Amino acid sequence: MYLNSIFSDPERMERLVGIAQTSFLPLIEAAVQFTLPLSVISFILGLILAVLTALARISTVRPLQWIARVYVSIIRGTPLLVQLFILFYGLPTVGITIDPFPAAVIGFSLNVGAYASEVIRAAILSIPKGQWEAADTIGMSYSQTLRRVILPQASRVSVPPLSNTFISLVKDTSLAALILVTEMFRVAQQIAATNYEFLLLYGQAAVIYWVICFSLSLVQGRLEHRFDRYVSR
Repeated sequence: MYLNSIFSDPERMERLVGIAQTSFLPLIEAAVQFTLPLSVISFILGLILAVLTALARISTVRPLQWIARVYVSIIRGTPLLVQLFILFYGLPTVGITIDPFPAAVIGFSLNVGAYASEVIRAAILSIPKGQWEAADTIGMSYSQTLRRVILPQASRVSVPPLSNTFISLVKDTSLAALILVTEMFRVAQQIAATNYEFLLLYGQAAVIYWVICFSLSLVQGRLEHRFDRYVSR
């Protein structure tokens, strides 16, 4: 019915084409100015947090293990949207006000840190114990072993799941629209609110998200191929 109403009405078709053309550039600008920077910044900070959390999880210091376990459990056990709402709408009730973009960065970084830490922890534990023992026999300290032997190998194992985490993060940034970050989906909402063509604008945003994620998946494939060159078959 919707498509029939469009194709049977040349004026409506022309109107929709005009809206699509005028809205394309604002959506791309929002993606470049907010969606992608929000994704990259949050992923980098989350990755740093993930490495520290993973090391805490495998350490022999009980308090560090407990703190890391509680953090991962809370983040993985609660919805991302709820976490963002607590940061942006909840904290002001106790006198802590965070601007939309920093609140989104904090929320996404904490979320990535928890999920990616399990990926990194599993990658570290997948390295044979003999690697640790061999490093110890030549006099390497624990930190030297991690930095020079374990983490380089674990990073290769972590590439596919971490790449998937980043791609998922790009899509999840649309949730930042609900805490007033003017990323791409919020711009689509604002434009649709003026012309009531919600299907067109949301569909256009979906296509741009798909193109971005498809491009990232191609980069992921090249990275995996590059790392596989150093693996003996």
